[in-house]
Amino acid sequence: MATHDSDSSDEESEQYTTTDVLLGYASKEPTSDRISQLGGRPTWLHSSHPPSSALARCKVCNDYMLLLLQLHGDLPEYFPGHERRLYVFGCKRRTCRRREGSMRAIRNVRAAVSKDKKAQRSATAIGKPPATTEQNLGNSIFGVTSAPVNSRNANPFSSSTGSSNPFSSSPFSNHNNTTSPDSAISKQSVDDTSDLRSTFASKVSLSSSPYNPSTHSPPEHWPADTSLPVPYPSYHLDADYETLDIPSQVPVPGTTMMDLDDPGAASSAKEDADTFESTIDKTFQRFADRLAQNPLQVLRYEFRGFPLLYSKTDNVGKLLAPYQPHSTSHGSSESNSKLSMARRDGSASIGIPPCENCGAGRVFELQLTPQAITELEVKEEGLEGMEWGNVVVGVCGVDCGGESGDVGYVEEWVGVQWEERGKP
Repeated sequence: MATHDSDSSDEESEQYTTTDVLLGYASKEPTSDRISQLGGRPTWLHSSHPPSSALARCKVCNDYMLLLLQLHGDLPEYFPGHERRLYVFGCKRRTCRRREGSMRAIRNVRAAVSKDKKAQRSATAIGKPPATTEQNLGNSIFGVTSAPVNSRNANPFSSSTGSSNPFSSSPFSNHNNTTSPDSAISKQSVDDTSDLRSTFASKVSLSSSPYNPSTHSPPEHWPADTSLPVPYPSYHLDADYETLDIPSQVPVPGTTMMDLDDPGAASSAKEDADTFESTIDKTFQRFADRLAQNPLQVLRYEFRGFPLLYSKTDNVGKLLAPYQPHSTSHGSSESNSKLSMARRDGSASIGIPPCENCGAGRVFELQLTPQAITELEVKEEGLEGMEWGNVVVGVCGVDCGGESGDVGYVEEWVGVQWEERGKP
């Protein structure tokens, strides 16, 4: 049968698969995202309302930490009317490494005030009872533009769709950018959002929320740049959905001659195989193989997804591994359907501790990969740099904080998998 040239593109497309994970890449060139960045100085949703500087202090030495990541985290499909940004900080002191509290994450959020809320405020101000309106909860939560066809999640880098590049309209990117993150800081400000629909978070009663010292202690004034340590170099972020090669069928090995008169031949081969299997850290090998397919990735993003674990034997691995789907280095997975449904709903635990601010379950949102260290420490001399292999960030599943139009800052969960000696 003759070979058809028109079939070549189809054959090529069948050699790889695309996952629901968005990968972030560091870029010195401006991208369409003017908010997200690796390194540099943080910018806030509202420049006149920075967080308490206590949130950026190392819990070990109490010194100010350096910004590792700032991410534009708007998720209109999950939290309509919410403005979100995520920040990851790390302490540079060598004596603080491998110690809990030397890395921290902050979620900056502001929820728009709904029309009903505005009416209630106005009525209260003039002494009239607020008018009651019947709400369609389903429409108010999910009545937004759907996610791209090839992903079950909203694009964390964008509130728009239709672009061929998921990062040209990414939660890393809502607006065109022709300036670097550093030069954009002085111009950063966000206008108040008005007349947006009621959100999920505004329907959750927080009146009985547990007390959280990190969010209720007296705020410390955010210091001037001159009082902060020298930042890491600043990069723009670009992104695309993860593509993985589909492994080819392993050929059946040819016939091997074995001396049947040698009783030790078969047992020796089995012992060698068992020894080889026992020396392999399958979790780390899966981690390394997966990253090797897109080696320049600094960030992996999948809201309400599962992190790719560096190890299952450290504290973070022991916490999260029991909830992981059975995945492979080429992206396929087998997960319990009930767990998957609950995960999308945000109501099931995947091992991450619940939100300390409102008590809701936390969900996975992003992780930093070792390539981020390479980019951030490009100007560093010597070998005494950061020593982590994976940084997992879990966030409140209902995006609490910032209700009624206020700017809120909530500390989120960070799981650091430290580099293990002897691993590449």
